[in-house]
Amino acid sequence: MTLRNFVKRQRKIHRLTQADLARKAGVGLRFVRELEQGKSTLRMDKVNQVLQLFGKTLGPVDRLPEAELNATNGK
Repeated sequence: MTLRNFVKRQRKIHRLTQADLARKAGVGLRFVRELEQGKSTLRMDKVNQVLQLFGKTLGPVDRLPEAELNATNGK
């Protein structure tokens, strides 16, 4: 699931408007809109402010199986 879909889904599950989410997270409404629209450049600290409302935080995620990752890195 993408970040934008996760945030939008959680917002709807918790019956929050974008304005409600922005206020509760301490970010601007424009930021919430950009996040849900999938803007490619966002401030990580603000993303974490939003995610904290849902008990989550940003972190590294494996995208390739280790064998493929090693092959990509020439190992």
